[in-house]
Amino acid sequence: MGATDVLSRKSGVIVGDDVLKLFKYAQEKKFAIPAINVTSSSTVVASLEAARDKKAPIILQMSQGGAAYFAGKGVANGKQEASIAGGIAGAHYIRSIAGAYGIPVILHTDHCAKKLLPWLDGLLDADEAYFKEHGEPLFSSHMIDLSEEEKEWNIETTAKYLKRAAPMKQWLEMEIGITGGEEDGVNNENVDNNSLYTQPEDIYDIYNTLSKISPYFSIAAAFGNVHGVYKPGNVKLHPELLGKHQKFVKDKTGSAQDKPIYLVFHGGSGSTKQEYTEAIEYGVVKVNLDTDLQYAYLTGIRDYVLNKKDYILSQVGNPDGDDKPNKKYFDPRVWVREGEKTMSLRVQEGLVDFNTANQL
Repeated sequence: MGATDVLSRKSGVIVGDDVLKLFKYAQEKKFAIPAINVTSSSTVVASLEAARDKKAPIILQMSQGGAAYFAGKGVANGKQEASIAGGIAGAHYIRSIAGAYGIPVILHTDHCAKKLLPWLDGLLDADEAYFKEHGEPLFSSHMIDLSEEEKEWNIETTAKYLKRAAPMKQWLEMEIGITGGEEDGVNNENVDNNSLYTQPEDIYDIYNTLSKISPYFSIAAAFGNVHGVYKPGNVKLHPELLGKHQKFVKDKTGSAQDKPIYLVFHGGSGSTKQEYTEAIEYGVVKVNLDTDLQYAYLTGIRDYVLNKKDYILSQVGNPDGDDKPNKKYFDPRVWVREGEKTMSLRVQEGLVDFNTANQL
């Protein structure tokens, strides 16, 4: 039996109950699904290839900045218009192509801080329009990240958005506690260290509020996570805290499940396999990967340019002859493809580390 056996839609973008079933299956089988930040058709293809080749499900997600990049850096974004248009365009592209890879894909948006809520509002407008026409939202899920705000306001506002998403059976990820480092213009490099560790009482308050609205939600709880890659020893992860959260909620609610919460691991780049394994053991079903993949994508292009330097300095003329054309070397389809290959290999590595490979 594999993950596709529990899904009604076996490949392409999945939604609603299929998302819930996949996360439940992941918990039972002790694997997590990597969430890849995509910014272009090229990074989408690299991710889908990796998941197909490793026979695994995948999560493709766009940040606010990544969505804007889909629209083009020349489009104004003062009112989130580029991020909304780019997010919608990226979603339609992913929906159009995902089925060709024969794997289930969760289509998601990443961090949305308070100042970026107009972006989420615009995407939800598109979800509701798509739902009216197709009976399902455009996106499988969204994230709302109000972790920098007061806990009460965070939970209250998240609940409002979950109420909007619930009629579409759309998943909502939220964050409590702060992920350190910097990502997409949100800088938490100098926050109080205590803020990097979420308390069990906070997790219960969230679960108690959101579970009354919809079962389609997950929590990114902070256990020392930091965006980016840092020297070994500089980041103190405590995944055992996630186990305490699960037990606290189980005891408070009387749940029959040992892991009643679907948890998310942010700031996954640079972590050890042991840290991943332990977090997954405690109910993490999604791990975000970004920084490692940005670098992996670069390496393929970097190495190509360095190795072919003498063939891309001019359109005509190279070491093989002054009249030799260089088009086959500088064609973007050639060197961009090299970035896709190296990124895809790094995604495959994550699929193995998170035990996602061969789960279909």
